[in-house]
Amino acid sequence: MESYQDGNYGEFGGVYLPEGLASIVADLAAKYSELKADPTFQNQLRTLYREYANRPSLLYDAARLSEEVGGPKIYLKREDLNHTGAHKINNVIGQGLVAKALGKTKLIAETGAGQHGTATATIAAYLGIACEIYMGARDIQAQKPNVYRMKALGAKVVQVTQGQGTLKDAVDAALGKYAQEVDQAYYLLGSAVGPHPYPTMVRDFQKVIGEEIKQQVQEKEGRLPTAVVACVGGGSNALGAFTAFIPDEEVEIVAVEPAGKGKLSGKHGLALGTGVPDVIHGFKTLVLNDEKGEIKESYSAASGLDYPGVSPILSMYKESGRLTLGEVTDREAVDALIRLSRLEGIIPALESAHAIAYLFQNPGKYQAGDLVVVNLSGRGDKDVENVFDNLGVEV
Repeated sequence: MESYQDGNYGEFGGVYLPEGLASIVADLAAKYSELKADPTFQNQLRTLYREYANRPSLLYDAARLSEEVGGPKIYLKREDLNHTGAHKINNVIGQGLVAKALGKTKLIAETGAGQHGTATATIAAYLGIACEIYMGARDIQAQKPNVYRMKALGAKVVQVTQGQGTLKDAVDAALGKYAQEVDQAYYLLGSAVGPHPYPTMVRDFQKVIGEEIKQQVQEKEGRLPTAVVACVGGGSNALGAFTAFIPDEEVEIVAVEPAGKGKLSGKHGLALGTGVPDVIHGFKTLVLNDEKGEIKESYSAASGLDYPGVSPILSMYKESGRLTLGEVTDREAVDALIRLSRLEGIIPALESAHAIAYLFQNPGKYQAGDLVVVNLSGRGDKDVENVFDNLGVEV
C-alpha cells in the first residue's frame, strides 16, 4: 500500500515543490533513509524517548468514564503526561536528531495549538541551537500559555497576521522563511503532512504510541482492543496510535475530525470526510475546496485541528476503507473536556477532547466486553482560559 522511496501513498503524497526546494527535501529523504537504518541513531532516539520524553506513557483504565459512557471498558493512552504535555515531543526528538546529523544550526517550525512549537523550542534548547516558531495571530491569542513557554525556552515566536492567522498561514510563513535560510536551517514539520519524507518521518517517530498501546493492552487484557480512537487534524497523533494496528483488521480504527460549527455551516475541518484530492504545501492529499475549486479555509476552536488538509497516509487509509470517520463539533468537544475533567480529574487538550466526545456521541456502539483505547494526545492547561473566556462555558 505504501512506497517509502518516493513518498507516494496510493494516489497521495509525493513532492510538489519548485526544483530548488525539491532537491533539498530529496537530500533530506536520503539522509533519513540512512539514519533509519543506523543502530546508533535508533539507540539514541529510544534513549531520549525513555529518559527525556518520559516514555512509555501510561495506559490508564478510565473506570468512571467507562461507567458514564456505558458498555465498553475505556483506556486512555496518556500522551498528556509526556515532557511538554503532548505527543509532539516524540516527533521533535527524532527530527531534532536528524537536524543535528545534517549539521544545521537553527530550527524553523510552525505551530497551531502551540504544543509543537513548545516541543520544538524544547529540543532546540536541549541541542543548543537557535529556534524560530511561526504562529497565527488568532492562535497566539487562544494559546497564550504556550507562547510564554516557547519564549521561556529561548525561541523567537513570529506572529503571522496574513489570512485567518491560523495554522495554514503559519505553515506558509514558516516555509517562506525556510526557503531563505536552507543552508543553516532545518524545517521541523509538526504533523504527518508536507512533501516526502516528512509524512513518513513523522509517522515513524510517532508510531511508538501504538506500539506501546499494543503491548500494554495485551499485558492488561490478554487481547487486542476492539477500537483505537484518535482526533485528526494533520494526523500525527492519529497515525501514532493507529499504525501498529493497521494490519489487525479486527481492530476498528476511528479518526475523529473537527466539525467546528457544524458540517452544514461550512466552518469545519472535515478534510477526510468532505475533502477532494488536491495539492497543498508541497504534497497531494484530501483537501477542503470551495465551489471554485480553491483551497477553502478550515475552522476549529481547537487550534491544532484547524488545517484544510490531512496526512496523505490517512487519505490513503480512508480511500481503502480502513478508517471509521467521526465528526465532533466545537460544542461537543468543550462538553467532553469538562466531563472528562470532572469524571477522571484529567483535563484533556481541546483537540483530544474531540476523541473523547466521539464516545459520548455514540452511546451503545460499543458493548460490555469491548475494549476501546483513546489516544489522549495532550493536556488541556493551554485551553482552559480559552474555554472559559471565549467558548461559552460558565464557571
